[in-house]
Amino acid sequence: MSGEPVIAFGQQPCGFFPRRFLVAKIWTARRLQAQLGGRIVFFYHDSDHDPRETRTILRHRATGEPAKLNFAVANKLQRKFSPLYAKRIAPGWAARTLLQLPNYVDGPLIEVFRQTSAETVSAFCLAMYRRLGLLDGIEVVCSSDPALRRRACAVGDFFVDVPYGGEVVRARLRDGALELHEGGQSFVTLPAAAFGKEHISPTRDTRLRWMQSIIRCTHYVTGGSEHVYLHPEEAPGVTFVRRDEITRSDEAYAELPA
Repeated sequence: MSGEPVIAFGQQPCGFFPRRFLVAKIWTARRLQAQLGGRIVFFYHDSDHDPRETRTILRHRATGEPAKLNFAVANKLQRKFSPLYAKRIAPGWAARTLLQLPNYVDGPLIEVFRQTSAETVSAFCLAMYRRLGLLDGIEVVCSSDPALRRRACAVGDFFVDVPYGGEVVRARLRDGALELHEGGQSFVTLPAAAFGKEHISPTRDTRLRWMQSIIRCTHYVTGGSEHVYLHPEEAPGVTFVRRDEITRSDEAYAELPA
């Protein structure tokens, strides 16, 4: 551990306007920092591949009805199996989404979206969070970073980013074989491929130990369900703090700082 408090929280990219539970984690981390000092680290798990993570739930300004907006990506293989850092945004998606936004958010937020551009889903989300001012003064570390992956500890359960069908996909290593989960009990076994630590990212159950071997935080802000699968014994000396409560936690946070 370092001599100063290191307050960390983790999250996958969670919508181009971030979900409110992420903002609650940020607020909690800032509150702790005000009390304890130290620095804040955001573990940005852009290695996740689930496209549902980036659904952006906004409410219609006239009716109040929720709408689920999401990225369009280059192809079906990317959508299902590529990690979020490798999902390339389809041409025209931003322009089409921009036309929809007046139904849901005010002009200043539309302008934030208009000014944001990126090639991939995770890069676009991160750029939006920065433009919204949510990450000012916060250090961001990405689980896709090859240098970070090389420094991380070894874990027994992990995913491997490998080439397949002309794309990078996130395959689970099970019983020595690389597999893609198609749903239910259906799996696709990939050809054997050589890989190193720079291609590995943790599973949900091994993420804490893997992350902590790099960040070495003193305090970790947990989400609403993280306590179910976290293994605090794998991070001795860390104080776990539940994020502050927030209403409509799964919906998008579509506000600018006061």
